[in-house]
Amino acid sequence: MKKRLRIILMGGLGLLCFSSCYYDQLVEEEIPDIPIDEPISFRDDIQPLFIGNDRDCTTCHNGNVANPDLTEGNAYDAIVPEYVVLGDGENSQFFRELPGNNHPVEAGFVLTVDEIALIKGWIDRGAENN
Repeated sequence: MKKRLRIILMGGLGLLCFSSCYYDQLVEEEIPDIPIDEPISFRDDIQPLFIGNDRDCTTCHNGNVANPDLTEGNAYDAIVPEYVVLGDGENSQFFRELPGNNHPVEAGFVLTVDEIALIKGWIDRGAENN
């Protein structure tokens, strides 16, 4: 009898504990479109996103550790066309795997929604080397 009561109490306590677990559901932020009249330059707008503001993509993406090589002078040729579908950011591996947008490993930082939008806009406009 005591054993049965103990089992019932332990089971009830277990159910109480598990039912009280709460997980926040992350809401994906919608990536805004960049106004068409706003120019996007690879050299001035995209390349600086790889290094700076407490981030350095080239710690890993340096041509030796992980691809693509995002070091200055090498990044464009490493990204386009292998990781970019020209004119189609949504289907470009480079866009889909940015830190903050499903990066395959913990980068230690995330890009902001506006920075991700800038990269998507650059790809959508043909990913020019300008």
